[in-house]
Amino acid sequence: MSLGIVFLSEVFGTAMLTLLGCGVVANTALKGTKGNGTGFLFVNFGWGLAVFAGVFVAAKSGAHLNPAVTLGIAASGAKEFVPGVPVDAASILTYLSGELTGAFLGAVVCWLAYKQHFDVEPDPANTLGTFSTGPAMRSHGWNLLTEIVGTFVLVYVILSFGTSPNQLGPLAVALLVVGIGASLGGPTGYAINPARDLGPRIAHALLPIKGKGASDWGYAWVPVAGPIIGGVIGGLTSHLPIVFTAAA
Repeated sequence: MSLGIVFLSEVFGTAMLTLLGCGVVANTALKGTKGNGTGFLFVNFGWGLAVFAGVFVAAKSGAHLNPAVTLGIAASGAKEFVPGVPVDAASILTYLSGELTGAFLGAVVCWLAYKQHFDVEPDPANTLGTFSTGPAMRSHGWNLLTEIVGTFVLVYVILSFGTSPNQLGPLAVALLVVGIGASLGGPTGYAINPARDLGPRIAHALLPIKGKGASDWGYAWVPVAGPIIGGVIGGLTSHLPIVFTAAA
């Protein structure tokens, strides 16, 4: 498989993920939508189903859709991302650029789908919250820790799927995302994906959205750094159960 196919696969898959994920937030947060005020669990399930769709769309490239997953797989010692695509600097950069590009594009399409509601939304926080995450209680250190823990769970469990005789593929990942959101998403809104937060935040900054306010760049490093750290830790520790079992 060429790196060009990997790039396009990740672009389309991550765009689908972000379109549907940002879309479910827009549906519950923006003024006058049919789903307005539906709540956080509604958002959790929407993001889970967004992952479900994105994984199928990006199946050819292994459907990382997330730089934390890409870097976690690399940290796990894997030799290939998918057959014919070795884990090296070129392939890692291809995955990361595809994921960020797709996340940006998905957010732009979401804005187009909800443009009339964005135009009448009176609260800039709801507008920004449709695109990117923000903490319930702002404390960068604790917020960073929350993102590290949530992303560690994501990557560690995804890599554990490979050792299970009952692999459920996209459905398993979707349910995992719902579970992380329902259990660990309260403090930060659970980015657990640098591209998912950064790409839409860039879109928020660039799009001509009425009364949108600032893009909160002072917080933007947290949902990038936290998931990267958590993903790498998840990859590095993914083999520990096997090691301990063999030692026993």
